Order: sequence, then C-alpha cells, then structure tokens
Amino acid sequence: MINYQLNNKKAMVTGGASGIGLACAELMAFSGADIALWDLHDEALEKAKQSLSKYAVKCITIKVDVGNPEAVKAAMDETVKQLGGLDIAVNNAGIGGPSCKSGDYTTADWLNVINVNLNGVFYCQREAIAAMRKNASGSIVNMASILGQVAFEGSPAYVSAKHGVVGMSKTAAIEHAEEGIRINSVGPGFIHTPLVDDHLSADVLAILAEKHAMKRLGKPEEVAHLVAWLASDAASFVTASYYPVDGGYLAY
Repeated sequence: MINYQLNNKKAMVTGGASGIGLACAELMAFSGADIALWDLHDEALEKAKQSLSKYAVKCITIKVDVGNPEAVKAAMDETVKQLGGLDIAVNNAGIGGPSCKSGDYTTADWLNVINVNLNGVFYCQREAIAAMRKNASGSIVNMASILGQVAFEGSPAYVSAKHGVVGMSKTAAIEHAEEGIRINSVGPGFIHTPLVDDHLSADVLAILAEKHAMKRLGKPEEVAHLVAWLASDAASFVTASYYPVDGGYLAY
C-alpha cells in the first residue's frame, strides 16, 4: 500500500463496513488517520473494526442511517467527540435500487434510492462542513459513479442521484473554498463489491467488463487510492472536481 501521510487526521467513512468504504478506511488507517466507520450493519461494523485493529490508529464504529438527517447529526457529533475533530469525510454509503424502466418505477423505490444516495450524501456533507469549519480546513470526498455522467437503462433513480451528487459537490466546493474546505466527487466504474457481485450473474459481470477499456471490473482498493489522495495534503489545490476511476468506461 501507499502511505498518503494522513498522520493525526480524523476521518469518517459512510458505508465503511464493506466494499469501497472499507477499502478507503483501511488505506487511510494505514496512512495514519483515525477512523470513524459509519454503517447500518452491526456485525459488519464489528468485523471491519477488527480488520483495522492491525493499524496503530483509533477506530470507532457508529450505526447510522444516512437517510435520516437527525441520525446523521448525532453520528457526526459522536464522531467529533470521540475522535477530537474531523479532517476527512468520505460519503460513500449507497444502494442500487431495483432494475426497472422509468415508466414503471414505483414512488417508494424512487424515494428510497434518492433518499440514501442523494439526500444522505447531502446530510453527511452538511454536517462535515459544520465540523470542519471549526478548524477552517478539511477534505470531503463524495462517492458518485460513472453513472453521474452517463445514463444506464433500468436505473433511473440511481443515475439521477449520482448526477445530483456531482453537481451538489461542485456547488458546495465553490461555496466553501474560502473556508479551507475542499470538496470533490469520485466516479467509480463497475467495481467488485458486494453491491455488484451479490446481485449480478457471472454473464452480466462479463458483459459489464467489456464496457471498460481495460476489459475488467475494478477493485475497491483502486478507488481507495484516489480517495486517499484527494483526502491528503498532496491535493491541497484540488477542489470542485469530478474524478472518474473507471478503467476507461467513459472514454467510449
């Protein structure tokens, strides 16, 4: 692993118990950051915490529904209290939603995906900004997707939410740049995570791999390296941007 020199930094990661979120947390812990793992699943949180115990950093876990603004505020208050501040926020939690055409998408499914994937990122970003203002510094990385740039049949709510994350991140970055807070979004291609591997057949995964110039799906740690760099002081002049990590998907 590469050390991104995050010693004494305080970081929180939503959806931090598995997949891309856990990979981000592990790389930042390896780089010296104290970590708050946010997730909905107690057992996965405990397992993730144990996996980070090999690093000489503090790691706490908080069970939270990012689609609940009051719960997000309480989680942030607890994070700041236990870690002693906040320097890095990785807003990664998300759900896929059903595969269904726009004309047949139910209101309940639409609202659920939008609430987690867009509203949830907004709530977490808002509380992170409030925490970072105290030190006039910080880096927020919002997890968008390649589908924050292009369409994908059967995923109208997911695509809409991820497009929204990109625009929301750029807007907030401009608004808070003079306060020392950097905000960027990251657009993974199709990555081998539980969200992808557990819900798609081998045949579908093979088809998706062909849509990437590198003819494969990505790995969580490949996304984590971009996130850790954006979180680090090496990216001190980087804000209000969208960064794909997509194996060439968007080049077609």
